[in-house]
Amino acid sequence: MSIETSSHSADTSTHTPHRRLGVASVTMMIIAASAPLTVLAGGVTTTFAVTGLLGVPLSFLLLGGVLAVFAVGYAAMSRHVTNAGAFYAYVAQGISRPAGVGASLVALMSYNLMQVGIYGLFGFTVSSLVSERFGIDVPWWIPVLACIAVVAVLGVNRVDLSAKVLGALVALEFLVVIVYDVVSFAVAPEGVSAEPLSPASLFVPGVGAVLSFGIAAFMGFESAAIYGEEAKDPHRTIPRATYTAVGIIAVFYGVSSWAMAVGTGPSQLFDIAGKQGPDLVFSFLGSHLGTIVADIAQLLFCTSLFAALVSFHNAVARYFFSLGRERVLPAWLEARSRHGAPKAGSLVQTGIAVVVVAAFALAGSGSDLGPLYPVLTLFTWLTNAGAMGLVLLMAIVSVSVVGFFRRRRVLAGGAWSAVVAPSIGAVALAVVFGLIVANFDVLLGQTETTPVSFVLPALIIVPGIAGILWALRLRQRDPELYRRIGHGEEGALAHHLGEE
Repeated sequence: MSIETSSHSADTSTHTPHRRLGVASVTMMIIAASAPLTVLAGGVTTTFAVTGLLGVPLSFLLLGGVLAVFAVGYAAMSRHVTNAGAFYAYVAQGISRPAGVGASLVALMSYNLMQVGIYGLFGFTVSSLVSERFGIDVPWWIPVLACIAVVAVLGVNRVDLSAKVLGALVALEFLVVIVYDVVSFAVAPEGVSAEPLSPASLFVPGVGAVLSFGIAAFMGFESAAIYGEEAKDPHRTIPRATYTAVGIIAVFYGVSSWAMAVGTGPSQLFDIAGKQGPDLVFSFLGSHLGTIVADIAQLLFCTSLFAALVSFHNAVARYFFSLGRERVLPAWLEARSRHGAPKAGSLVQTGIAVVVVAAFALAGSGSDLGPLYPVLTLFTWLTNAGAMGLVLLMAIVSVSVVGFFRRRRVLAGGAWSAVVAPSIGAVALAVVFGLIVANFDVLLGQTETTPVSFVLPALIIVPGIAGILWALRLRQRDPELYRRIGHGEEGALAHHLGEE
């Protein structure tokens, strides 16, 4: 029985959630995870400051090309495999079931690290904004706990409600960044220079750090396939949304980072970015368009972070659901809300966020890092580790695409989609992963190796090894369950029919 056939033959009220998402909705989910304003104000300024290289705009275009090649095989496989645990299912069916379970736990950990880590920057940003505008000192973890509650509510509601909320927020983010770009090119204190787009400005010592920072800006684009079971037409929706998101993200960030270099002035850029950080964008808008515009941009910076939190929360919840449905994790994780959302997975992710945030809040009490504590620890540590895990997974998925079509002796869309593109993607992503490992201390803002340099990668690697061992144990203990690993609704349907 094919996956496509089984998906439609199952009782939709029991086995499939309501299919509400179109290309625009899934694209918005992806771009929301990328958080455009957050990347510009936080990521791009940090990259300029830390690396001292002007070629950051070109790096976004280069990485966009790499990920577009990866997306060719990824999209081809999405037409054959529709599963809420996308990476998990792809690796299980393309390489092996143990590798799939290992990949699933790496994905779970990576998405959780990304999601919970963003709370650190969110808490700092909101508490700083409240302090500046109202003179009230609010501990960073208070707005975080309030945000966790709101994200939890959205997580158990209709998925298209999340998409609509994120769509509105992302549209406003784009508007602010476009205004910033236009003003930057208009001001151009040193003229509009094409130097930031020159290969000579990128391919010099330090390029590895630039690419390591840059890849994090794209994290979330690969999540399209996670929504395959909730898409109106997954065979067309997922590939189109993936390609659209990669193209928009690469071009938008490339142009916006170029605008930052031009608007600030290449000769002053590194110094100002180092001193002001995210405030570079807001102070620039305040100086040229007034305080009101700057305040609106800062508020949208908060909503940008919120949008990313919702998007990553949804991804985690769907991984939990997928693994619970196939009994790789406890069966109760399969529970859905009356809206079809993965209720149990959403609640577990919420619980993880509360526990981790509480731990960092206690650990940071009285820290010498002061107000920046949640940014320099919770945000920096967890999001960089999460990005490392996702890049590793994408390299593995590229290999699984080749294996999937080779096993079936079918070249979906030709050799380019089934073999050539995923092979190139696997090599390119493996190189990027190596660059992240080599520059990990730089990404963490450390001048030397510390225990954190080893603990964070271990949070990614150890669960993967544990997943492989767990799958091998399942093969001995429960062969039937093992057979269903990575086959989503097909496996779930077979299981239910067997019970009947």
